[in-house]
Amino acid sequence: ANVLITSNPKDLIESDAIVLPGVGAFAEAVKNLSPLLGVVTQSVEDGKPLFGICLGLQLLFTRSYEGGPTDGLDLISGDVVKLPDSVKIPQMGWNIIEIVRPYPLLEGIRNSPYVYFVNAYVPQPSEQEVIVATTEYGVKFPSVVAKRNLFATQFHPEKSGKTGLVILRNFVKIIKR
Repeated sequence: ANVLITSNPKDLIESDAIVLPGVGAFAEAVKNLSPLLGVVTQSVEDGKPLFGICLGLQLLFTRSYEGGPTDGLDLISGDVVKLPDSVKIPQMGWNIIEIVRPYPLLEGIRNSPYVYFVNAYVPQPSEQEVIVATTEYGVKFPSVVAKRNLFATQFHPEKSGKTGLVILRNFVKIIKR
């Protein structure tokens, strides 16, 4: 797959898919993305595949409470909330995902693989049917979500070894369908 890193709306419109990567703060990311938010939302509504990674997953939700309430893209209904104080924050390192329903993004992945996380906040979707896999870290939270042409992981597939490579390959296959 050819990859282009861009902040140009025209490039996004002409692309076959969009990847929203991320490490960082929610409010700052929304501010930085503000010139592109309309194009991203319209592209998704038009059926273009979008893959959110970590903060990119969180941006898909209605709002986040990181640094005070901040509106997200609202492509998936729900909030992004802080992990409980009972665990070391941020979660940084390997943890297990439990696949709760089969989905093309996770095709070929056995259950309970270890993947790499760096996060202090987690999604709480209003729509339970978007949850594809969950993870336990102080609380059980969705670690993979999907809705129509939206796919997202709370973990970093690019840092998750063979499992992550399979997920990225599966996303490319989804784009080509």
